[in-house]
Amino acid sequence: MRAHECYHCGQWIEEGEAHDCWTTTERALTEDLSEDLQDAWERIRETAVEFGEQRIYASGSCIMFSRKTCYFFVRPKRSYLELCVFLGRTLKASQVRRIYQTSKTKAAHIIQVRHRDEIEAPITDWLREAYDLFDAPAAKVTKPAKAAKAAKAVKNSTRSNRRPRAATPRHKRRK
Repeated sequence: MRAHECYHCGQWIEEGEAHDCWTTTERALTEDLSEDLQDAWERIRETAVEFGEQRIYASGSCIMFSRKTCYFFVRPKRSYLELCVFLGRTLKASQVRRIYQTSKTKAAHIIQVRHRDEIEAPITDWLREAYDLFDAPAAKVTKPAKAAKAAKAVKNSTRSNRRPRAATPRHKRRK
């Protein structure tokens, strides 16, 4: 490939030079953080490692923590660390900034962390809950009773209880 500018990162790449702007490292993502955010990042990582076996890796602009799938990730920002924790329920807490329903059984909770002291209960409890969520079987999604009755009513209304008419012309039918 001839020399060009990467349309993802804007870096100039010489002809024949290898380039992969999507591959990064934890260190590359956290090296420019302030001292408070560095301490908070270290506390988050230490807490997660204590949970048990998992894979920790950098991907794009995030640091992912996963077992079979990602159970939370950290997105380092200039003035805070953004945690995205996947839980099987929705939380109502002052620490949670936004909630996104990611599937029928999981919701992503966005939490901003600015200092090491914030990495304590209930945030550590939520991280542990997310880690343990993948040990439990997925909850079956059942239709509410009202919706099931409405679906059955629609199905029955499309059926005809009468016998089909004979294919005789109208003028020859008995009245």
